[in-house]
Amino acid sequence: MSQQSIPLTYTLLVTGPAYGTQSARNAYLFAQSALKKGHSIKRIFFYQEGVLNGSGLTVPANDEFDLVKAWQTMAKKHQIRLETCVAAALRRGIISQSEAEQHQLPVSSLAMDFSQAGLGALAEALLTEDRVVQF
Repeated sequence: MSQQSIPLTYTLLVTGPAYGTQSARNAYLFAQSALKKGHSIKRIFFYQEGVLNGSGLTVPANDEFDLVKAWQTMAKKHQIRLETCVAAALRRGIISQSEAEQHQLPVSSLAMDFSQAGLGALAEALLTEDRVVQF
């Protein structure tokens, strides 16, 4: 007799950068697998070095996997919120348009489809989602 799994809601917490470690890529592969199995992902929260996944200035070599673009594509297709921790992002030069204006900076660097949020968004996920998985 086959066991039927109940669809779960997930939030992913990504603390590794887009390049240089496998952490973020593993999170992406996990997300693909979870979605394929019928689960839903409400948000992906990028924290610490993970905020570098939200850089709009990342340009990988032609023969490398473009993880930032992959996050954007997945988010659009599955209505997933891509949130960078605002404090961690500002320290690392990942700046939204509104933050750039507030701090009188000439440009923003946050990739399209990403937003900036406080740790309250992560706390909310811990309380409302079935699972929060950290990478």
